[in-house]
Amino acid sequence: MAGSSTPGGYFDAASTEPPHPAARAALLEALDAAWADPARLYGAARGTRMLLDRARARVAGVLGARADEVSFTSSGTQAVHLAVLGGLQARRRTGRHLVASAVEHSSVLHAAELHERDGGEVTLVGVDRAGRVDAAEFAAALRPDTALACLQSANHEVGTLQPVEEVAQACRAAGVPLFVDAAQSLGRAEVPGGWSYLAGSAHKWGGPAGVGVLAVRKGTRWRSPLPADEREARRVPGFENVPAIAAAAAALVAYRADMAADAPRVSALVDRIRTEVPQTVPDVEVIGDPVRRLPHLVTFSCLYVEGEALLTELDRLGFAVSSGSSCTADTLRPSHVLEAMGVITHGNVRVSLPRGVGSEDVGRFLAALPDAVARLRRTTMNTFETGRRSRP
Repeated sequence: MAGSSTPGGYFDAASTEPPHPAARAALLEALDAAWADPARLYGAARGTRMLLDRARARVAGVLGARADEVSFTSSGTQAVHLAVLGGLQARRRTGRHLVASAVEHSSVLHAAELHERDGGEVTLVGVDRAGRVDAAEFAAALRPDTALACLQSANHEVGTLQPVEEVAQACRAAGVPLFVDAAQSLGRAEVPGGWSYLAGSAHKWGGPAGVGVLAVRKGTRWRSPLPADEREARRVPGFENVPAIAAAAAALVAYRADMAADAPRVSALVDRIRTEVPQTVPDVEVIGDPVRRLPHLVTFSCLYVEGEALLTELDRLGFAVSSGSSCTADTLRPSHVLEAMGVITHGNVRVSLPRGVGSEDVGRFLAALPDAVARLRRTTMNTFETGRRSRP
């Protein structure tokens, strides 16, 4: 199990990882030691500042960045918005053109929509059926008036790793800064090189919700799209939540150490799911790159089953999973990621395994899934046939 308070059927780590014990310990310590205003000059404030600086250095170490390149935000979404809009704002004289992949997280695409409404232009680069961007196609989309390029490190719905370093080389040659949304991969995979801006979210690696990370490379132009504020090197407004930041940093360091040892085992469990589900459930498509992928995430689509009904049935059986369109699940719209890949957009199940997941729990899931899908298909067919008989 991922932790003493985590049920063995919790398979939604891509939405949020269960709290890491290191985060809990750091948070409790910092609640007493780091409550004062880190911007002040008295003793309690200096103590808080020391904890904040230590957290910044720890996160920077994982990112391969300088401490002064790292700022803390109130969420991963805020970090994305500040990176995209701040990067565009800083390069308005160069142009108003933005390039992004078609499978970015909705937070990136919503920032791009805002840019378009403000008179900017956006080019979305498509992906192949595995959800992977072609680096040459991405490079071809860059123009002399391109102000910013955006490419995620790994896809949040299907787990496919993107060719960030290849794209970064093309961006560097074109003089275009590259923003990398690393929310799904931080702590689970190596941080790709070549980024100009990078964003992450603490609750994805077992830290507390309400802490995001925005990193801006030294020498990269960036201008806040928000009113001026002195906090976080003028990049993020508002009083820092230092206890939560300290917990986030502790969790990231500990989680990365855990995954360095555990990722091969978790990846093997995902391989088992990828292999066994098509063997035991008819009319299933496993989605995403089978090799160049995150270690913990797999998505598959079941024909003739409504995704929401399947998630509910699996929840009844004790398994917490999500759909491939989880970031916009409440809108009931088909996933833009799956649409861009050209795969089935309904009946999707995203399984994302948390730290320390037990192989026996994955086995229970694989044993329960075929009957769950069969029951729902029978119900669907009965409803359909009953509907036909009731017609005049």
